Amino acid sequence: MSAPPAPLFPLDDLAQAETALWSRLGRAVRDRRSPWHTPAVATTAPDGAPRARIMVLRAVDRSSGLFRLHTDARAAKAADLAATPRAALLFYDPGAKLQLRVEGPARVETATPAADLAWAATRPFSRRCYTAPHPPGSTAPAPTSGLPPELESREPTPAESEAGRPHFAILLVESVRLEFLFLAVTGHRRGCFDRSEAGWQGRWLIP
Repeated sequence: MSAPPAPLFPLDDLAQAETALWSRLGRAVRDRRSPWHTPAVATTAPDGAPRARIMVLRAVDRSSGLFRLHTDARAAKAADLAATPRAALLFYDPGAKLQLRVEGPARVETATPAADLAWAATRPFSRRCYTAPHPPGSTAPAPTSGLPPELESREPTPAESEAGRPHFAILLVESVRLEFLFLAVTGHRRGCFDRSEAGWQGRWLIP
């Protein structure tokens, strides 16, 4: 009988697991094909209802625990975070059978140096969605992209894309906890890392 294949994720070493998680997150920022490039982001509505949506991961920083995503400042998630400034991110890679949950304080920034830098690094085509005259989620009389008619079928020029700057914002999650679950035929593994002044501290959990 042949031995089971080697796992794609460290099974018994927390330090290696932490390094592997951050490595995957770093690749997910750069690789659009990565399953972790588009996590589910959950917030709490002002009435207490949970709300989740898929977003694009734009940047991560291991030392500070900071996760950056982009959003329309008029979107409901901005109001959610103003009322309850905490968020959770859920990543799952079906091929690797690896789940990661991220939790921490969160905020939306529009007119800050960090938001300015993020906007400057955004391509005109990606800026196009922020030029919509009405907020995301607004009622429409018919199916619509919400975009200005002149930009329906083309990329805006850099000058045209600047119309979206007042609506552009960054969503920052200062993670304080990372929890992973790895599904393995030899036995699942679950663990978490909590961030403190001393850095990330890990411990194993029962799957």
